[in-house]
Amino acid sequence: MDIDKALNISAAGMDAQTMRLRVIAENLANQDTTGSSSGADAYRRKTITFEDRVDAATGETTVQVKQIGQDKSQQTLRYDPSNPAANADGYVKVPNVNSFIEIMDMREAERTYSANLSVLQATRTMLDRTIEMLK
Repeated sequence: MDIDKALNISAAGMDAQTMRLRVIAENLANQDTTGSSSGADAYRRKTITFEDRVDAATGETTVQVKQIGQDKSQQTLRYDPSNPAANADGYVKVPNVNSFIEIMDMREAERTYSANLSVLQATRTMLDRTIEMLK
């Protein structure tokens, strides 16, 4: 494998996981965000999907973000008649964000990012050693 290809593949993986971490952080930051008016929907959990991308010039396959979507699962209701987003019966729609799932996704993204970083560092070390041999 070409060293340049290895660097590009690792960098693309790191970019994808960085975006995934941003989506997770947004979900965690909004896990208590309800609507602002009576009966309004609460924050909906964002999801991220990836796809393979083939570079026609080099033939290398990398990963990229395909779509950032919304989790369409049903929002639960919580009784809170003092909340401005409460409906006529006093119930408020709460976000469909589960902090346990978000933390587990974050750990997986962090490990994947770390693995790509290790490949990037190993490739750089090989490149540095090759340059040293040529001196």
